[in-house]
Amino acid sequence: MTDEQAGPDEQVPISWEALAAELAATRELAEHRGQESPGTWDAVAAALAARVADQPVEALPEPAPVPREPDPDHRPAPPQDPSPADVAAGDPLPGDPVPGEPAGGQPEPIAPEELHGGLEALLFVMDDPVDEETLAAALGCPVEQVRSGLAGLADGYDQRRSGLTLRKVGEGWRLYTREEHAPVVQRYLVDGQRSRLTQAALETLAVIAYRQPVTRARVSAIRGVGVDGVMRTLLTRGLVHEVGADPDSGGGLYATTPLFLERLGLASLADLPELAPFLPETAAMLDEHPDS
Repeated sequence: MTDEQAGPDEQVPISWEALAAELAATRELAEHRGQESPGTWDAVAAALAARVADQPVEALPEPAPVPREPDPDHRPAPPQDPSPADVAAGDPLPGDPVPGEPAGGQPEPIAPEELHGGLEALLFVMDDPVDEETLAAALGCPVEQVRSGLAGLADGYDQRRSGLTLRKVGEGWRLYTREEHAPVVQRYLVDGQRSRLTQAALETLAVIAYRQPVTRARVSAIRGVGVDGVMRTLLTRGLVHEVGADPDSGGGLYATTPLFLERLGLASLADLPELAPFLPETAAMLDEHPDS
């Protein structure tokens, strides 16, 4: 539709192709008439500028992208880890373990003899009932295998009437002595409590009482002999207990218990007798040890 066919209020977009053709025709006409001069082109430009100001102009088409040859020296940028802003809180990152699944995937089953031996060793050193998940993590095997191994271990104890029995208490498993052997255990514990302490045990107990808290190494140095066996006896009797660790050596510190005071009929450690009357005279010590 031309400008003459359009209505008075309708604006027809000016085509860039039509504008170029019109400029070419005007130039040819001017050359044909011999009227090519700066003034002629100024008049044409002013007329076209007025038309462009009054009517919309079609948008130029976007140029097609020019393909570029690859640069042989170009090196692609290495992949970057996502920044904290790019990862939402709680979203797993690539390579993160799946919740509820151990790292590295599902663990492989282990041999039955390794399973039973490992379960017995772990249950023996556990003071409290231990759950199946903890045992499976320690052995590096599936929880289902641990569950079946515990059941088989308990059945084996029952079938051979072992002195031990494996029971599930709450959410964990624990080894117990069998009830039919309770009289033997009770007789051992009671008779052990009634037996008299040896001279070595009494000397060790006296050193601990007067030097507490004290390490085993210090007690051994004072007595001049090893005290490991005697210390086990005193710990079993409940006369001494561990109260901490020495900050210098890292060894355990031992002190007497309230049972020690009860057995000696003392109200507190302040009631212990003075050591001075029991110590040898200085002259006698010099006679026995002249080099000291």
